[in-house]
Amino acid sequence: MSENNQEGKRAARDRLIQQREQEKARERRRRTLIVSAALVGVLALAAVVGVIAANSGGKGDKASGSGPVVTPSGATGKDNLAIPVGADDAPSTLTVWEDFRCPVCAQFENAFRDTIHELERSGQLKVEYHLATIIDGNLGGSGSLDAANAAACAQNVGKFSAYHDVLYRNQPEETDDAFGKSSKLIELAGKVGGLDTPAFRSCVEDGTHDTWVKKSNTAFQNGGFRGTPTALLNGESIFPKKGNEPITVANLKKWVAEANKGKKPGKVTPTPSAS
Repeated sequence: MSENNQEGKRAARDRLIQQREQEKARERRRRTLIVSAALVGVLALAAVVGVIAANSGGKGDKASGSGPVVTPSGATGKDNLAIPVGADDAPSTLTVWEDFRCPVCAQFENAFRDTIHELERSGQLKVEYHLATIIDGNLGGSGSLDAANAAACAQNVGKFSAYHDVLYRNQPEETDDAFGKSSKLIELAGKVGGLDTPAFRSCVEDGTHDTWVKKSNTAFQNGGFRGTPTALLNGESIFPKKGNEPITVANLKKWVAEANKGKKPGKVTPTPSAS
């Protein structure tokens, strides 16, 4: 009788263990489905934005204005239209074309921001940001232009990266031209230590870099890109996929590691972060 009881207890334990394993497997499948659905949503949005960008002149309400091209400090690349972040001698370069009003750009940044910064801090990756004003052209307003100008103003004091992240974390709805107000851009500068100064405010309110931003947007239009965001790793498109592989955090790290194999990391200079 005792042996039967022991056998019964073992069988019960085995059933419980099996049940728990089945529950864990179901939970893993559920999470996979959630992640896959989110990725599909991002890719679908990216395709829509690409079509819109391809059919838009990309000219906002302020695009008719003109003035001298004032290049932000440290801008590099062709016609000095790229704002670099990370080690100059990093073995790989991620080129990103973005619009601060673009919702898919915000999704891209929010999904990959930490990974990109991790690769920057380890000297594996340099990022070159190019700014566009597609949403101004599609929906009217000047928030794309004004936010890009403000980001260029932040670049003048070495705080582009931190302010760039703040803008995306606080991006308004696509139809809300909140970034078209200098007061909003200055308010958000308060989230970056030492950025809200009289010089920064003047730069934002005067649109010091507006013509430079418009020149960058023209380069985007002439570049044959499908939409924002456009992300190129060492010149090869990786968004929404690289070859047959979709962009994920794991894949981005893998692609950079493969590109950097046998190469030394760059020398990193610390940059300010958002508060």
